[in-house]
Amino acid sequence: MKYRTALASLTVLLSLSTSAMAQDSTRTTPMAPALPPALPAAQDVPYPGTISLDIDATDVTRGIYKVTQVFPVADGARELTVMQPGWLPGNHSETGPYSMLADIHFYADGKEIKWVRDTVAVNAFHLDLPAGTKAVTASFVHTSPIERNEGRITMTREMLNLQWEKMSLYPSGFYTRGITFKPTVKVPAGWTVYTALDGKARSGDTLTWAATDYQRLVDSPIFAGEHAQRWDLGMNVYMDAVADKPELLDIKPEHMDKYRKLVKEAVGLFGARHFDEYDFLLALTDRMGGIGLEHHRSSENQYEPKAWIDWESMDWDHNVIPHEFVHSWNGKYRRPADLWTPDYQQPMQNTLLWVYEGQTQFWGYILAARSGVQSKQTVLDMFAVAAAKYLEGTPGRSWRSVEDTTAAPQLNRRRPLPFSSLTRGEDYYVEGALTWLEADQIIREGTKGKKGLDDFAKAFFGVRDGDWGELTYDFDEVVRTLNGVYPYDWASFLKTRLYDTNQPAPMKGLQMAGYKLVWKDEPNSYVKGISGYRNSLDLTYSLGMGLSSDGTVGSVLWDGLAFNAGIVGGAKIVAVNDEAYSADVIKAAVTAAKTGNAGADKPITLLVKRGDRYQTIELDYHEGLRWPWLESTTPGKTNGFDKLLAPHAD
Repeated sequence: MKYRTALASLTVLLSLSTSAMAQDSTRTTPMAPALPPALPAAQDVPYPGTISLDIDATDVTRGIYKVTQVFPVADGARELTVMQPGWLPGNHSETGPYSMLADIHFYADGKEIKWVRDTVAVNAFHLDLPAGTKAVTASFVHTSPIERNEGRITMTREMLNLQWEKMSLYPSGFYTRGITFKPTVKVPAGWTVYTALDGKARSGDTLTWAATDYQRLVDSPIFAGEHAQRWDLGMNVYMDAVADKPELLDIKPEHMDKYRKLVKEAVGLFGARHFDEYDFLLALTDRMGGIGLEHHRSSENQYEPKAWIDWESMDWDHNVIPHEFVHSWNGKYRRPADLWTPDYQQPMQNTLLWVYEGQTQFWGYILAARSGVQSKQTVLDMFAVAAAKYLEGTPGRSWRSVEDTTAAPQLNRRRPLPFSSLTRGEDYYVEGALTWLEADQIIREGTKGKKGLDDFAKAFFGVRDGDWGELTYDFDEVVRTLNGVYPYDWASFLKTRLYDTNQPAPMKGLQMAGYKLVWKDEPNSYVKGISGYRNSLDLTYSLGMGLSSDGTVGSVLWDGLAFNAGIVGGAKIVAVNDEAYSADVIKAAVTAAKTGNAGADKPITLLVKRGDRYQTIELDYHEGLRWPWLESTTPGKTNGFDKLLAPHAD
């Protein structure tokens, strides 16, 4: 009875409330507005006519590229939509620098016409054309970054990296392979220009190339510079380098020979070529921004300025070239089906980046060692760093799979994160490489050493020798090809390792290959090289943080010692055990606190500054300094990993 009474009272209250709402004439109830019409989907038909693209790249003082384009217009056309590329190949997310285009004007047969930016696709410009328009001219500037906090610097007083897609527009509604461009570039006086484009002609400091489709144009960037040199590496492959200073190009012949060996090793590995000519575009600089970006017939690469002339000490910096070279086969020729798009407006999907990037990372390591572009020890040390990261340095593996990290480029756009060990980054690269190492060892063990992942590389990437197109694939084809090399439950293997969370650390491949992860109180060669160059200190596996030269905290391991003590990124270690901070001081304190040493019962005392507050923090840690190394489990005998890293080409 009480329930019925309460229900009746509630009904009355709801009725009164509804009535009051109906009578409240001051309440507004917005409705969703209609979105503008979507841009037309790309059609596989040719664009009528050839678009001219003229770029003046001579203003190296202000970093400005001045651009003029002329778009032929079909008879009777009354509208035209042109776009700046948004989904840039190799970037794995929408990274078009839309805000860097400025002073934009359009002219119809010489008379300026208005343009309207699309309110949803903000990289698109809509033009209403006067009757009888034969051609539309676009005039604008690309205001490239001058300071690092504005983006990647692409132009200095000594060199430039011209990427066509960042300073050009293309017509909406067409496959990019059906849009023909005629490119022209003017460079500073006397500069040397390198690109994979065909049909170069030069008049003074103005260069033109043969007309080409927009897809190939975008895939053929330019490196140009005042100090430049080219080397023939054989097999129609060339090293094209620009540098801050001419002496930085003074590489020893025996070191350049290692790149010649790289070419032989890579072509021998894949057993085919999908280019007629290939150019390593390399900048030896700390003035222009760093880059490692794949293309079909070239690659964009940056080394630190002395990477060639201080060869041994800079060995850690040499891997980008082997990695990007592999991409000519894996990523450019063979490409995941959901990463192939008809234009640069359709979103790309990254679900198979653990093949595209993960296996490229693997072969980049292996080919670096086989060729000598990096020493075997450096490559082993890079694998040690990777193994340690996933054994102790990535608690985010408990909730996030490797496959899910393929969304990281879109989610984060490669910006720094406060606790990346928990959120995870683009781990499909390196955890992917460790997974492929295990696959290699499974094949070798199952075939008694007769086959390995080399055989998969030939069967999967080395097909159709001489084909310069793109051949797409899916998960099922990866599995079929693996089974063709060695029958195994590869689908379950890949799904478990890459799609499931909270998996064991990916150590099995190393163990099967005859190595184990050990900890030492000194950094391995890779960590020592990169930390020494950057003047940083990685104490992730002891105190749970990484530090810059002045004690500023750059990274903190989630649920690690520093984290649990309340230390966060951006804080600054001012003093250690009442002594002013330095790398040597904090390392000495960690060593002194190690169990078995005199005074080891005392905690490490840090004076930490965060903002305008100081705090004394005690770290009760007694395990000493810890850096990862790989150690052979077959000392004195050649094991599986040794064979994998050894030269293979004749």
